Amino acid sequence: MTTPSRRRAGEDAEVIVVGAGPAGSTAATYLARAGLDVLLLEKSNFPREKVCGDGLTPRGVKQLIDLGIDTREEAGWLHNRGLRVVGGGITLELDWPELASFPPYGVVRPRQDFDDLLARNAQRAGARLLEGTAVTGGITDERTGRVVGVTAKVGPEKTPVSYRAPLVLACDGVSARLALSVGIEKREDRPMGVAVRRYYTSPRTKDDYLESHLELWDRTDPANPVLLPGYGWIFGMGDGTVNVGLGILSTSKAYGTTDYRALMRSWLDGTPEEWGFREHNATGKIGGAALPMGFNRVPHYRNGLVLVGDAGGMVNPFNGEGIGYAMQSARLAAECVVQALARPAGPSREHALHAYPARLREELGSYYRLGNIFSKLIGNPVIMRTATKYGMPRTTLMKLVLKLLAGLYDEKDGDAMDRVITLATRLAPTA
Repeated sequence: MTTPSRRRAGEDAEVIVVGAGPAGSTAATYLARAGLDVLLLEKSNFPREKVCGDGLTPRGVKQLIDLGIDTREEAGWLHNRGLRVVGGGITLELDWPELASFPPYGVVRPRQDFDDLLARNAQRAGARLLEGTAVTGGITDERTGRVVGVTAKVGPEKTPVSYRAPLVLACDGVSARLALSVGIEKREDRPMGVAVRRYYTSPRTKDDYLESHLELWDRTDPANPVLLPGYGWIFGMGDGTVNVGLGILSTSKAYGTTDYRALMRSWLDGTPEEWGFREHNATGKIGGAALPMGFNRVPHYRNGLVLVGDAGGMVNPFNGEGIGYAMQSARLAAECVVQALARPAGPSREHALHAYPARLREELGSYYRLGNIFSKLIGNPVIMRTATKYGMPRTTLMKLVLKLLAGLYDEKDGDAMDRVITLATRLAPTA
């Protein structure tokens, strides 16, 4: 006996997911596994490139494992054992902490391959993926104001189409076109970041550590080194190349007034020649992207529209990590949507859907509130330099900082550091 479809006349799916990045593909996978009819719309065609550091901390790896992704090195993932922090004339190698909640390793994989892998995983789960479908806005019911579908343009001809469903998940990234189309604006009191990155052929391609530079120095004139704004990263890709990039927070005076590509060249021209970070070793252009942080777009659910990942400002304001949190928010959204669609349309279904922003606040709200405060503090270069100068020589303190910044701590049965961080997040108001 076949189960009758739950789609009503005129509907194209039970759930429309807009955007097949980590947030969208993760949500679509969980929804399809639960037996829902899912339409996943992606403006590009896979494989496609994304501006990113390509590195995942153990938080992100946990989300991959929860999703059922094979994260072994044999499956194409380059593992790393921790974070190398460079600043204040000191270099520290900090291993990822040994925890019950997260695996003891991070991974690196290029987004061109990573996003394709997650999208195909969603297809295998039963989601219907339409590539080359650029969503232009939401369709709202004139009587209720509820989002009941999306408009889009398909293919090279940009043929206008529309799709309808009782629920829409906005996983369309920092552009948040869907949210904007229904009047959900970003909050200006929450931090934003901007990041630029480039790939270089380099002997540093294989590294047991992700490398973070707390200070960016232009040493092209060794006699007069210049401290530049922002922080940098060097992530070996294991394939002969290195992903090198830098980020600046909106809390910095340099934000919005800096030529980020020129800034990156100034930093890299001052790095050792043997690292290979020079123009002739570059394998592509410098790419840039905005980083929406600390729940900078709310509400995360309203009138049939669910904001997930970057569309809802899920990037960690402590460290700029986005993938793991996009996938975490996608899992929470999917769980709430599955429960909601098991109920009849009306107040009971809405009650289940409003559980999503409540669970987000419960899991991340206080932590992000601390991160928003942190981002304002380090946006001041004097505070940043002082913290680097006095913090870097203290290894125990830096281990605590790593746990805090990467969100790697056990809330239950953790060690003394974990208890300190857990207490701090509980005392902080939710974001």
